[in-house]
Amino acid sequence: MVFAHDTELALGAMVALVNTAEGHGATAEEDTLRTPADLVRFLDDQGWSGSRAGDQAELDDVRALRPRLRELWGLAEADLVRAVNEVLSESRALPQLVDHDDIGWHIHASPMHAPLATRMVVEAAMAFTDVIRSGELDRLKTCAADDCADLVVDLSRNRSRRFCDSGCGNRENVRAYRDRQRD
Repeated sequence: MVFAHDTELALGAMVALVNTAEGHGATAEEDTLRTPADLVRFLDDQGWSGSRAGDQAELDDVRALRPRLRELWGLAEADLVRAVNEVLSESRALPQLVDHDDIGWHIHASPMHAPLATRMVVEAAMAFTDVIRSGELDRLKTCAADDCADLVVDLSRNRSRRFCDSGCGNRENVRAYRDRQRD
């Protein structure tokens, strides 16, 4: 494990959220978070706990996070530190140890009853905090496929992950094989 379990979960959820946006990745020709029901499925798949309104306003707030999180993903360290501190300050984050859902002890920096979008952006900020403190910003990548802009978090031991989960690695391998066969 590269990071604490909750950090890895938050990074994975952040990648999954940003990659739901229209036009990202090989398979995301359209937005996959279009309805409140889509959001519920996404939250269940990602294991989000705490309160949920389940309405259009909550969906709109969560969808609005995607460009902000994508922007954070690409920032250099000094700019990312400023942006993370801004998120934590504006959200009035107050870190506390919690234990729920068989995850074990981990940190939440916003109460479980806070709005979903607030909890999501604070979790992302806390994950970025761990990445920065560990000196591991190079693990935050964009898919190496030419036709994909999905985010990738590289949790491999040798920092070798290059492609997203949308099948880009397989497509690139097939493309390279065919190119070699032509030559």
